[in-house]
Amino acid sequence: MKRGFFIVLEGPDRSGKSTQAWLLKTWFERKGYCVVLTREPGGTKVSEQVRKILLDPNNNIERLTELFLYESSRAQHTLEIILPALKSGKVVISDRFTMSTSAYQGYGRGLPLKTVNTLNHIATCGLKPDLIFVFDIPDRIFAERERLAQKLTGPDRIERESAAFRKRVNRAYKIMAQKPGVDRVNGALPVADIQKEIISRVRRLVQGTGHKAQSSGGAVSNGLWPTNGQVTRHNAAVTSHRTQVTSNSASKTQKRKSTRLGKL
Repeated sequence: MKRGFFIVLEGPDRSGKSTQAWLLKTWFERKGYCVVLTREPGGTKVSEQVRKILLDPNNNIERLTELFLYESSRAQHTLEIILPALKSGKVVISDRFTMSTSAYQGYGRGLPLKTVNTLNHIATCGLKPDLIFVFDIPDRIFAERERLAQKLTGPDRIERESAAFRKRVNRAYKIMAQKPGVDRVNGALPVADIQKEIISRVRRLVQGTGHKAQSSGGAVSNGLWPTNGQVTRHNAAVTSHRTQVTSNSASKTQKRKSTRLGKL
């Protein structure tokens, strides 16, 4: 049996990667592939408990402790979920992997990248994704999405970090998006356009390997992922917010024009 595909979607918070992970899962499922959709930190019962600790805004965690917690979660996730799924020929789609730790704990927290890279290698047993999509979004759009998300769910511990921290993380992804073997995605594009771009690249991977769909299985999310309905409702809220921002901007522009005309 051929080894399955391992596809990772990376990027700063609110970049749209989780939405595209769902859409990519659906595309593979319709093609008859058995898909494991997962996330980091999380993906297993143990890793999800670590996730709660990491994101709890009431916890004061030292940066080195934080790094080891992320790597511990990743080691459990890799050994329990990812490697067995790939060995059995499944497609594994992960929302975040090692690049997130480089961005947040390396560039964001200022920990030595050499240390982060070494621990990433150990925690993953040297596993490398077949495809990495990095979502790149302008700072202005990132800030708008972040404000909306915090209104909907409230900020977690990482989201409560300073604007300077978030800028370092966003800059890190822009740097890493230029690395060989990484596919940069313009996260400011409409959802449908991003999906087409990702599917086009995935098709080339599938055709290049000659990997065929399995006759059974379907999609798996381990019961640890938000439901499709939750994602749909969140995306609808984001769309509504974007429409409101555009409408408000147009209204302000019209008011300014009216004011100028009144002075003539």
